Amino acid sequence: MASVSDQDPAPLEEGFVCHLDFEPGWVDLTLADVTKEGATALAVATANQLNPLSLEIQKQAVIDDMTDRALERNVDLPVMVAAYYAESGEALVTMDIDAYGDEGVPRPAREEVGPLLLEWANAEVVGKPDITYLDLPAGPAVRVQATLKTRRLLGLGKRLSEFIRYAVFPPDMESLVIATATWEKIQRTEEITALVDAMVPTMRLSPTGAGGVGTGNTPGDADGPGASAHSPK
Repeated sequence: MASVSDQDPAPLEEGFVCHLDFEPGWVDLTLADVTKEGATALAVATANQLNPLSLEIQKQAVIDDMTDRALERNVDLPVMVAAYYAESGEALVTMDIDAYGDEGVPRPAREEVGPLLLEWANAEVVGKPDITYLDLPAGPAVRVQATLKTRRLLGLGKRLSEFIRYAVFPPDMESLVIATATWEKIQRTEEITALVDAMVPTMRLSPTGAGGVGTGNTPGDADGPGASAHSPK
């Protein structure tokens, strides 16, 4: 039997609420109920807020996309999931926000985090990544942007995509908060980069104590649009 010292440290228990300012086009796809029924209900409610006169694809196709996107990105119970949809109904980028930390283990320094943000379990970075250090309203941060090469199913071919990751060091918290935005429409990278870089600085993090207040608050709930509450997993 392994001793306590041989075991991995326990996850950091730190509850907080994450707020973002959702500009037109951004939608909150955070799920409290990570089921097909819950995702479909959220997708229908969200799609109903779109301008039907601007849609260039069938509304049901938008609902199906939102449903699949919400289910895929909520599987690990992140703090928040958001996506940007053009007026045409086309999804351009998906972003999720989550927190990381272990009890009794100090956060790494900003300089140490940059290379870690470039690591992916199922993909590799191609080309030279862009790594910058900046100060956001939520705290000091590291931002990385790079192109990813992912091997397709059964190893048949490769797929290129792009991502931006921000690692935020909130001064009133011990957790490291990471926002990850990914997209495949590389021809629209300049536009999507501007959308993400305008969204992330609106992040506000409010500690609630170790008990937390639940996960997956969506627009219309008590904390208002663009607010999701995180409790230890």
